[in-house]
Amino acid sequence: MRLTTRGRYAVTAMLDLALQPPDQTITLAEIAARQTISVAYLEQLFSKLKRKQLVASVRGANGGYHLARPAKTITVLAIIEAVNETVDATRCDHQGNCQNGAMCLTHDLWHDLSNHIESYLERITLADLIERDNVQTVALRQSSLDDLASLSVTGTI
Repeated sequence: MRLTTRGRYAVTAMLDLALQPPDQTITLAEIAARQTISVAYLEQLFSKLKRKQLVASVRGANGGYHLARPAKTITVLAIIEAVNETVDATRCDHQGNCQNGAMCLTHDLWHDLSNHIESYLERITLADLIERDNVQTVALRQSSLDDLASLSVTGTI
């Protein structure tokens, strides 16, 4: 399977965005600080996510990003595919030409695994992830760290 950091970071950033109040725009710098992902990398990801209409941007002093549609309608698979990732476990991109132009012995096994993974990720939405206990716990910890960092920057600590 070729799910790289690009797909993982895209899902993480989108979940971070989904956890924020829906009436707020969130900057990539805020997401980057909470998730320890570079802003430059997030810019690349968010341009793809915006093209696929998963996020929308607002320019200006209070600018940033927000989800383009409700979290319950955005699947993990849609996010992964938006950043040009694949969950294909075959070595031949489902072509069946894995062994010198012919199908290998285990092609059907890896093809079926790919289908299961795709089906699983297609059933999970950002809203589903938000409801998970661990996600809530981690988000609370990250928010607390974010609040402490902003207090130290402003000199109120």
